[in-house]
Amino acid sequence: MGLGPSGTQYQPPRDRPPGGPTPPAAGSPPPRRQRSRKPRLRGTRKVGKWTLGLILKKALKLAFWWVVISLVVFLVSAQIHQTSVGDSDLLGGAGFPLTSANTILVLGSDARPSDSKEPGAGGASRSDTMMLLRVGGGANAKLSIPRDTLVEIPGHGLDKINAAYAYGGAELAVKTVENYLGIDVNHVMEVNFENFPKLIDAMGGVSYKGSCVVSKINGGYKNGGYTLRLKAGRTHIDGKQALALARTRKNLCNPRENDLARAQRQQKILGAMKWRMLTPMAFVRLPWIAWQAPQTMRTDMSGPNQLGMFGGLMIGGGSNTRVLKPDGVATSPGGGAALTVSPERRQRAVDRFMKG
Repeated sequence: MGLGPSGTQYQPPRDRPPGGPTPPAAGSPPPRRQRSRKPRLRGTRKVGKWTLGLILKKALKLAFWWVVISLVVFLVSAQIHQTSVGDSDLLGGAGFPLTSANTILVLGSDARPSDSKEPGAGGASRSDTMMLLRVGGGANAKLSIPRDTLVEIPGHGLDKINAAYAYGGAELAVKTVENYLGIDVNHVMEVNFENFPKLIDAMGGVSYKGSCVVSKINGGYKNGGYTLRLKAGRTHIDGKQALALARTRKNLCNPRENDLARAQRQQKILGAMKWRMLTPMAFVRLPWIAWQAPQTMRTDMSGPNQLGMFGGLMIGGGSNTRVLKPDGVATSPGGGAALTVSPERRQRAVDRFMKG
């Protein structure tokens, strides 16, 4: 081998494949190793150290545990406030309210607070609201019974149906409805008007749309009651307003209204509550709603059965509240006008209700 121009020993060039990389010059630092990048999934964006996919996964996990916490809160509240209503042998006979059709009697009384100045305060109360629910197994039907409907009350003869509650509480009300309509009532719920506004407020209120309503509940504000004033159109109402609206029987804005109009307003309130539960605001408030819901009623249903009932109402689809419309007028034994329903019309209403 000869010497190169600088006097160093000559080294022949190394063979390299055509198009291959050029070898590093003598004394140069070794080349850096390039990291191989993992292919990024399409549809994901990187936000700091987080991808949208990871954020979504975390959000779903938090939402799941939020629902679980709410369910536990509901069951605890239902267990604490569970009460017996009437004869336990009188009710039952149906399966779990989420998967099997159940008939539930909903009652609300017209009790006047003892500190009210209205006549009858602190005395016996009649059922101000009487509604049947058919829920579970895909069924979702409502049948409202006007309080002035003339019926045979076991042990008391002919009278308005709302008197059954005054004579014998929820137990006699159940027997009266069963005898009158020829159906079995599986469960009963007595609405606790004292706590009902708290449930509406826990939801953040509801949006109600209807005609003008002006009413004085329990004698109005001057008599220790409540005065309601709602303009026609859509209004966001709180708990006290919702309760007064559901109980309004005499609408000073339209004196020609009757119990049928009140049943329609109650239907709208239930519908407004249902749609409110489908909003993001209700999801944020879910644990508070879950705590208040069992406190708005006295019922024979256990916590799981109550949960099944509410679940059945939510997934059963929309349904209008049918009213047992009268086709005649009679005089009740206690005086005053009462409503009568022919057996044929009554049977048609029952058949539609039982079909869900």
